[in-house]
Amino acid sequence: MQAMTQTKAAIDAYASDTARWQAVCARDAGADGAFFFAVVTTGVYCRPNCAARQPKHENVRFYDTVAAAEAAGFRACKRCRPTGRSVAETQAEAVRHACRLIDEAETPPSLGDLAEAVGLSPFHFHRVFKAVLGVTPKDYAAARRIERLKRELDDGTPVAQAIYGAGYGSSSRLYETTHATLGMTPAAFQQGAKGKRIDWTVTPTALGPLLIAATPDGVCMIEFGADAAALERQLDARFPSAARTRADAALAGHVAAIASYIATPSRGLSLPLDIQGTAFQRRVWRALQAIPPGRTQSYGEVATLLGQPGAARAVARACATNGVALAIPCHRVVGADGRLSGYRWGVERKRALLEAEKKAG
Repeated sequence: MQAMTQTKAAIDAYASDTARWQAVCARDAGADGAFFFAVVTTGVYCRPNCAARQPKHENVRFYDTVAAAEAAGFRACKRCRPTGRSVAETQAEAVRHACRLIDEAETPPSLGDLAEAVGLSPFHFHRVFKAVLGVTPKDYAAARRIERLKRELDDGTPVAQAIYGAGYGSSSRLYETTHATLGMTPAAFQQGAKGKRIDWTVTPTALGPLLIAATPDGVCMIEFGADAAALERQLDARFPSAARTRADAALAGHVAAIASYIATPSRGLSLPLDIQGTAFQRRVWRALQAIPPGRTQSYGEVATLLGQPGAARAVARACATNGVALAIPCHRVVGADGRLSGYRWGVERKRALLEAEKKAG
C-alpha cells in the first residue's frame, strides 16, 4: 500500500516525465508519494527520493502507484521501501512521540531520555528532531513551558504562582528566556503590554492603507485596513495598555522596506519581528517564510512539512492568527485545490500579492 498520501496539487506538480526526472535527480522528498520510478536494468522500483545511485535516464520508467510498478514486473527497493513507511514518516512519528513525552512531563526530559524512548542515539535524535520541526528538543520544551505560562497568566493566575506552575524552578530561570518568547515580562504580558513602548504609523499602499507598529525589539503588527482610524482602533485593541506613539519618521525605514517589497516582491521582505505565538504557530510561520515569492503551498502541504500531515486545519488557524502581513507571507498558502481561501486581509489582496510575485519571478 502506498505509504504517503499527497494532495492533488502536489501530484499535479509531478505530472510530467520531465518534472518527475528532475525530482529523481534532486532526490526531492516533496515528491514522495506522488509517483514511483523503476529501473529496467535492475528490475527495481523506488521512491523519488531514494538515496540509491542515480540511474541513467533512458533506463527509467515512471508509475503513478506501487500496483502499477509491480504489474509491470518490477520489485520493491529494499533501501527506500516504497511499500512500507518512508524514512521521513518513521522519523516524524519518532518526533511526535518525543513531543508527547515533553508535553506530558512536569519538567523537560533530558536529550538522552528522549532519544532512548524513541530508539535513536542522542546525536541522531537531535538532528532528526530539528530537521522535522525546525527547532531543537530543548527549544521545543522551552516553548511549551512558555505556552503553559501564558495560559496561566491569561487565566489571571498570580505571576509567581504561574511561573512555578509552568515548570520553572525559579523566576530567574524564566526571565533569562522570556524576552524572546513573550516579547515582554510576564507581568507586562498579563497587563496588556503595560509599560511597553510601541511606535506606529499608517501609510498608503497599492493594496490600501497599512499600519506598521514596532517595539524597540522589532515589528509587532502589520495590518491592512479600510482607513487610518480603523487601523488605530485595531492597534488599541491589540495592545490596550502599551504606550502607543505615532512615529512616522522613526518607522520610515520599515515603510520603505514594505513599499519596496510590494513594488518588487522578488526582493523579499526581511524585518526584525517582536511577535507572540505558540510553539506550533511559530513553526508554521517559519515554514511560511521559507516559501519563495511566486510559489504557493496548500495548508496540508505545510502540515506535512512540519511532520503533522493531519494538522491542515491547525495550519490554517496559525495563518489566521498571523498579525504581521507580508513579513510572514500567509498569502502564499492556498486550499488543497489551489483556490485562494482564507486570508484575513481579503482574498482580493491575496490574489494581487500572488499575481505580483509571479510576474516579478
